[in-house]
Amino acid sequence: MLETYPIDHVAVVGGGIMGRGIAHVLAVRGVGVTVVEPDGAAIDRARGALHTELDTLLRRSRLTDSEATEITSRIEWTSSLEAAADGKAVLIEAAPEVLELKCDIVSRASKLLSSDGFVATNTSALSITRIAAAAIHPDRVIGMHFFNPVPRMALVEVVRATQTSSATVKKSEILGQLMGKTVVHVKDSAGFVTSRVNALIGNEAFRMLSEGVASAADIDEALRLGLNHPMGPFELVDLVGLDTRLSVLNRLRDSLGDRFLPSPLLVNLVEAGRLGRKVGHGVFDYDFDGKRITDEAGEIR
Repeated sequence: MLETYPIDHVAVVGGGIMGRGIAHVLAVRGVGVTVVEPDGAAIDRARGALHTELDTLLRRSRLTDSEATEITSRIEWTSSLEAAADGKAVLIEAAPEVLELKCDIVSRASKLLSSDGFVATNTSALSITRIAAAAIHPDRVIGMHFFNPVPRMALVEVVRATQTSSATVKKSEILGQLMGKTVVHVKDSAGFVTSRVNALIGNEAFRMLSEGVASAADIDEALRLGLNHPMGPFELVDLVGLDTRLSVLNRLRDSLGDRFLPSPLLVNLVEAGRLGRKVGHGVFDYDFDGKRITDEAGEIR
C-alpha cells in the first residue's frame, strides 16, 4: 500500500479566489507553488489580489509580516501550463466552472506530469468522470472540492471518478492531509454532498426572502443561531458568488429535476450584476475590505 507520496511543488491552474486560496495554503505548509494564468495582465491581477488579501489579514492580525513574506516567496506565476506542469507530481486545476475548459487543461496537463503524477480538479458540481475521460491517463485524475475561503475551511471532498485508481485516491488523501484538511470521500454524483445540500438551502432562502418571510439579515441570523450554521445562506452565497450558485443550480436541475429550479430573485440579481463580494454588491453591499456596509439606521443595505 502507498504510505507516502513526496510533494514539494504543486502546479495550480487558475489564480482566481479558489486558486489563490489553494496556493496560499500550500505555501503556508511549506510547499512551492506555480500558479498558471493565461497572460501577463491576468497574472498581475491575480498577484495583486493575493497581496490585497494578505494585507487584509495583516491588518486584522491574522498574519505576521514574516508569514506573508514566506507565502509570497513560495508562489511563482506563469502563463505557461507546460512550464508549470512539466515533471511535477501534482497539478490542481482551479479554472472557472466550464467543462470544456477543465477538460482541455486536464488533457494537456496529464501529458506533462511525472510518471506517477496526478491531476486534481477542483469543481463544485461538474462530473469528474467526464473530466477524467479527457486525460491520457484517466486513472490519475480525481476531484478535490475545496471550500471558500480555502485558508479557513477545514474540509475537502475527494471525488473518485469511475476511472480513478486506488493509488490516486491515496495520493489525494496525502495531499489533503499535507494541506491540513479533513478528507471525506464522495461518489461522483451531481453536486457531491455539500453543493447539493447548500444549493437547496440557499435557494429556499432566496424564496423566503422574495416572499417577505424575513429580511436577508434575519434569515442569516436564524440559520447561524438556530441551526448552528457558521455562516448564513446569504453571507455564503455572497462569498462564493451568486453567478456560481446559479450555475450550480442549473446543472443540478438538469441532473436531478425541478427541485433545484433557481429562485427568480437569484436570477434577477445575477442579471443585475450583483454577483457578491467579488464585485462589492450581492445580497448585501461591501466595502473595499469585504466588510458589509450598513446605513445610518444600522440596517444591512
